[in-house]
Amino acid sequence: MEENQNNEQPEVVTSAPVEDKKGFNIASLVLGIAAILGTCYWYINFPCAILAIAFRIVGRKSEGRGMGIAGMVLGIISMVLYVLLIILAVLGIAALAGYGALNELSTYGY
Repeated sequence: MEENQNNEQPEVVTSAPVEDKKGFNIASLVLGIAAILGTCYWYINFPCAILAIAFRIVGRKSEGRGMGIAGMVLGIISMVLYVLLIILAVLGIAALAGYGALNELSTYGY
């Protein structure tokens, strides 16, 4: 057997454990889908959409990036749809008030 002549220790290479944040991307996709499905309910839409975007940002450099991107896009789309629904509702109420339809409804007890 040959001995190490210079009394050098063999080099030990250790690597730090790599954190896989694939779960954040999956959560982003699930929350994005929930935000789209709950577009009519602000108490479901906004928290799910914001969390979908936040989880995408956290998991941006891990596996499953496509799921994270899809979740972020769904979250953004659901927020835009909700804002459009609010604008349409306000315009509809203003149009009804302009035609006096709200006054007619109130005479019938509605």
